[in-house]
Amino acid sequence: MKLLVVDDIHSVFLEKTRQAGFVVDYFPELDRTGTEEIIGDYQGLVIRSKFAVDAAFMDKAFDLKVIARAGAGLDNVDDLTAAKRGIALLNAPEGNRQAVAEHMLGMLLSLLNHLHVAHGEIRDHHWLREENRGLQLSGSTIGLIGFGNNGQAIARCFSGFDVKVLAYDKYHADFDSPYARSVSLDELKAKADVLSLHIPLTMETRGWIDQGFIDSFQKPFVFLNGARGEIVHLPAILQGLRSGKIMGAAFDVLPTEKFPALGEETWFEELANHPQVLLSPHVAGWTVESYHDIASVLADKVIALLV
Repeated sequence: MKLLVVDDIHSVFLEKTRQAGFVVDYFPELDRTGTEEIIGDYQGLVIRSKFAVDAAFMDKAFDLKVIARAGAGLDNVDDLTAAKRGIALLNAPEGNRQAVAEHMLGMLLSLLNHLHVAHGEIRDHHWLREENRGLQLSGSTIGLIGFGNNGQAIARCFSGFDVKVLAYDKYHADFDSPYARSVSLDELKAKADVLSLHIPLTMETRGWIDQGFIDSFQKPFVFLNGARGEIVHLPAILQGLRSGKIMGAAFDVLPTEKFPALGEETWFEELANHPQVLLSPHVAGWTVESYHDIASVLADKVIALLV
């Protein structure tokens, strides 16, 4: 069984799969064209986000048995075509769920206490205490949409803050958890002071968080997105910030990522310069520890499937 790895991955993946008897070729410098030229010789493809694994690519991967993504999502893989061709899809959300949870919690605390703003002010020799009076998280109601790996991890993180955690999951309703209560979407919209997304990007969720969705909340809230940028309609977020319906927003993911394309978006300058917006470059799940854990979890899954 031959595996082709075309993205950077921790060496633990190579060690585990080779010990299990696989031939593993590690070519992280390959682009799509180079990968297409040789993929017909392999039964497994390991990738992160380098390129889309679509139907045209799979036409050239005639012996492919598995596509393994070193990350949480599978939105760059054509899952319908893979299913038709009997190609198994694997990912490793268990490997970075704690990293995502801690990162988004940190962004929330920074927003509530104006840490990102106050740091810049002090750097510029401004000492403003009253203007940076914060809000405590204690006593708040946290609303989570999605209660899979990431949703459950952040619910555990919130458990030490004396908050109520409500979670809506269309495909995992009435779950039993010591860290969150399963609720309807209507109840979440009525009670949440903080909204955090933990859902994949699908045809159903693309553009879901729009103006109507935001307006349907019963009170102002803080918005967190560490899921996928394309789930959110950014102009609606800006309108919510202008109206006060959204008190603050933190994004680790955006609909457009990397420059120069990001800087050319009509909404970028207003979003980036808003004092109650905090941005990070899609790194929530990319810690030193998760780099290892993602690779280790993925190796175990590949071995279990193919050996």
